[in-house]
Amino acid sequence: MRLKAGIVGGTGMVGQRFVSLLENHPWFEVTAIAASAASAGKSYAEAVDGRWKLASAMPECVKRIIVQDAAKVDEVASGVDMIFCAVDLNKDETRALEERSARAATPVVSNNSAHRWTPDVPMIIPEVNPGHLGVIEYQKKRLGTKRGFIAVKPNCSIQSYVPALHALIEYRPVSVTACTYQAISGAGKTFKDWPEMVDNIIPYIGGEEEKSEQEPLRIWGGIADGVIVKAAKPCITTQCIRVPVTDGHMAAVFVTFERKPSKEEILECWRSFRGQPQELGLPSAPKQFVRYFEEADRPQTKLDRDLESGMGVAVGRLREDALHDYKFVSLSHNTVRGAAGGAVLIAELLKAMGYIGKK
Repeated sequence: MRLKAGIVGGTGMVGQRFVSLLENHPWFEVTAIAASAASAGKSYAEAVDGRWKLASAMPECVKRIIVQDAAKVDEVASGVDMIFCAVDLNKDETRALEERSARAATPVVSNNSAHRWTPDVPMIIPEVNPGHLGVIEYQKKRLGTKRGFIAVKPNCSIQSYVPALHALIEYRPVSVTACTYQAISGAGKTFKDWPEMVDNIIPYIGGEEEKSEQEPLRIWGGIADGVIVKAAKPCITTQCIRVPVTDGHMAAVFVTFERKPSKEEILECWRSFRGQPQELGLPSAPKQFVRYFEEADRPQTKLDRDLESGMGVAVGRLREDALHDYKFVSLSHNTVRGAAGGAVLIAELLKAMGYIGKK
């Protein structure tokens, strides 16, 4: 029997991606959608009329679901086994909503940034740091719950390059320079919404560089005294640029190692990299998580963002560098692997490991 899943913030772009990805999911069934009071009481089809932003059609199974008021947390939580959260609120409001949902005995898998630095909330890339789920038991004690908790997905842009670097972790990266070229869907926009982006590049995305430099260190950190302590290395510096593409975040990465590998060793690490989702055969797990392209002009955003149904990471142009040891480019789909798809994979991992079940 599938678990009943609610989507809080279900009318926005990431919420719509959750709706699309969960259609016919073998483990989760969308039975509740919540959004702002302005959408509450309408059918989902009515609430997003004229605002459906995906190329794929709206699934029939959700069109008649009556949208609930996201502010009525207990009411939303009472009807589901778990929640996917993608609300468009400020951080304090989001933090409060997610904690109230968890205290209502409902696990929350969040796409939001509000709890990414809460010490006992795991921020997960399932193939990279599944061990951080162990902090959930400490979080439950703090929240006073036996069943409810919060787990979060990291920033979408770092998932274009952190997996490729993690596959090389045995060589101990000590410094990383990355420039990310980020799609407009990362801002929840289409070209119809944001015509100023046509034929344009904006060299600033608010708060993005700080996230890109610090979140990988938390992912590579460890649990101590019931909290996650971030790693000290590598030293990461970034530039984040908005570019005129619909979906797909690309990164140009420069890395220096404590123990420099050969190019052949790097390629073998990428070819053989598997994580817990692959070992467990989770439904959304890509079979080949990191794929290297030999062609000089790959990966390309338009050609390769949908690798492994948008859940893979495409890498190319590996070369030695004059200042660093190596440089390469990498690409991931920002609203699939980087947002809703990554959160669905976290939920699958949580279910497989016994953290989520029927109420």
